[in-house]
Amino acid sequence: MRLFIAEKPSLARAIAEVLPRPHTKEDGCIRAANGDVVSWCIGHLLEQAEPEAYDAAFRQWRLEHLPIIPQEWQLVPKPKTRKQLTVLRKLIKEADELVHAGDPDREGQLLVDEVIAYLKTPKTKRRSAKRLLISDLNPEAVTRSLGNLRNNSEFIPLSVSALARSRADWLYGINLTRAWTIKGQQAGNRGVLSVGRVQTPVLGLVVRRDQEIHDFVSKPFYNVRAAIHLTAQHPLDFYAHWQPSEACRPHQDDEGRVLNPKLAENVVERIRNQPAQVSKFEKKPGKQAAPLPYNLSSLQIDAAKVYGMAAKSVLDTCQSLYEKHQLITYPRSDCRYLPVAHHKEMSDISEAIKSAISDAGKMLEHTDKSRKSAAFNDKKVGAHHAIIPTSRKLRGNLNEVEKKIYRLISRQYLMQFCEAYRYSDTRIDLEIAGGLFSARERITVTEGWKALIPAREKSSPPLPDLVEGQTLWSGEPQLDEKHTEPPKHYTDATLLAAMTGIARYVKDPELRKVLKDTDGLGTEATRAGIIELLFKRRFLQRVGKQIQATDTGRQLIAVLPDESTQPDMTAQWEQALEQMSEAKISYEGFMEQLEIRLHQLIGSALAARLPAFKISSTKGEIFSKKVFRKKKTTES
Repeated sequence: MRLFIAEKPSLARAIAEVLPRPHTKEDGCIRAANGDVVSWCIGHLLEQAEPEAYDAAFRQWRLEHLPIIPQEWQLVPKPKTRKQLTVLRKLIKEADELVHAGDPDREGQLLVDEVIAYLKTPKTKRRSAKRLLISDLNPEAVTRSLGNLRNNSEFIPLSVSALARSRADWLYGINLTRAWTIKGQQAGNRGVLSVGRVQTPVLGLVVRRDQEIHDFVSKPFYNVRAAIHLTAQHPLDFYAHWQPSEACRPHQDDEGRVLNPKLAENVVERIRNQPAQVSKFEKKPGKQAAPLPYNLSSLQIDAAKVYGMAAKSVLDTCQSLYEKHQLITYPRSDCRYLPVAHHKEMSDISEAIKSAISDAGKMLEHTDKSRKSAAFNDKKVGAHHAIIPTSRKLRGNLNEVEKKIYRLISRQYLMQFCEAYRYSDTRIDLEIAGGLFSARERITVTEGWKALIPAREKSSPPLPDLVEGQTLWSGEPQLDEKHTEPPKHYTDATLLAAMTGIARYVKDPELRKVLKDTDGLGTEATRAGIIELLFKRRFLQRVGKQIQATDTGRQLIAVLPDESTQPDMTAQWEQALEQMSEAKISYEGFMEQLEIRLHQLIGSALAARLPAFKISSTKGEIFSKKVFRKKKTTES
């Protein structure tokens, strides 16, 4: 008997759908006519044991117990799903061959592997197990995947990296949460001060942004615009902006803005009613390829920008579109590329899109099924590919939120078959009274893929065609006084963007060089949950569309050592875990280094002297500078 072990019941039903009929539905499994059996997990059936499972004394939270480091790790069945684990125990014993059908990612690999190992499956049966990778629940796609079974042993490094992540997070979270909660209680805090290697740096991002805004002092700065006429008698043709010379540097801020009004006023006087000579005229064509199809984070960012949707809401909607409606491929993907073989499915997918989107025909007018974007690249596709629509036509109805997300995914997919966006860039440099002035403009030549997201262009007249050496006229200049603005509070879109592109927030310059833009805090599958967890624990609060820290969140970041609140360490972890999944580094080496650092972090917590905690609600909090004051004893 061949036993398929799926991650969820929905995936199990999709597998059973393509197996020979008739089917016999039993408690916790489906039997096919050819003897194959499909069963399932319900997410993780097992979880890390609590500290008291290793020593009853750990039931009490005491500083002298720390750090708690298990010598032999224990998994325990989740009470709510223990019955399904019993079903799998019986079926694994009966099976001649196992087929791992977890989701095609790190967690999905571990989720089924740990069940097989926990149930003491014989080594020979484990070694012969196969791996079924499914990212589309429609029958045709599942059938294709069944024809491409791989050896599960190929994915051992992926499973090991997930195991290392699980155990490392347990060690870090359990020990530091206990340490800082006890220290917080000594300082008057009544709640749990939860510390995590991902959630705490995310909170740190928000707290530091809030502090920047609170401490910001606006300053005036000045722009000079020369009013350019083709001749002294000709009406205004365009404005050219002053480009301060190196001699003006003492009067500028770090971003090159002129802060001295007298300097700007002097420029205005010098260029009034003066000849303006064209020192450079440049007109260049350019083109921009379509953005790649979505992975989960890029979809969540766009959905937050366009619809104001929270990351968790986007993920939940995607799961519904994937599992219930089978209209999109696997949603927890971190990949933005597609297999080349998928290109030929464009016609079928287009028909499916038309069944769900009323104006899909207008979008399809801009596509050509023979066109192939850079997204189709086998070398950049791993266990899963970008999120795209499936070839399944809509059956039933979508709610309003599902329609919005399906539309975004469909639009991004169809862009891969559109022309490039083509434009013309014009640049004019002028010399006026010894000063440099510049005007720039971009004009659309061909909308291409941008026709699917039409945007209003500025209606100002185009810049004229000129020649170098031509003399124009500078009429009545404009002096614009503007004011520097503080950075903006995080929103769902910008916080997700910060988490996915964390390298720019990393303090260590060497680490910043190594990290790629794709490295980030958390994974595609966990980022939305991390943000929601910070709200649940009342470390974050929403103020309209803004995400701000609460007093408790700010106080926690203020007392923690800087290392725990910055993204450097967790970025290093993510990089190491990725290398582990590729068998480039060992599990043992990673865990040894973690244990050494854990001892140091616990020592830092024990030595810290915390200021008294302010007890407050998450509503109507007053920003206090005291919240940001950090004692030297906590910085280590």
